[in-house]
This record gives sequence, C-alpha cells and structure tokens, in this order.
Amino acid sequence: MKKEKISKNKMAKLLNTSRSQVDRLLDPKNDITLSSLQRAASVVGRRVNIELV
Repeated sequence: MKKEKISKNKMAKLLNTSRSQVDRLLDPKNDITLSSLQRAASVVGRRVNIELV
C-alpha cells in the first residue's frame, strides 16, 4: 500500500468495505480467506501466486 500510495480509507472504498475491515485484513494476527487476499492484492496492483513444492 505504501508503494502504491493507497491509504486504508481509499483501500476500504475500493474494496467496498469499512476501514475497520481493512485493519483486520492487514493485521497479521487475523486469518483471512484467499479470496479476500486476492481482492486486496488486486486493489494495489498485485496478484497472489501460491506454489506447492
């Protein structure tokens, strides 16, 4: 988010969710779903790549 200069408020707007939900999403102590991670990644111009080896 810092690299893309997106605030938590703007990210919440782009994800169509609340600021508190974005705080939970970014808190490493909370579990999130892969779909939530993918949505958040797309907002900042990234993608999720999972590789099992």
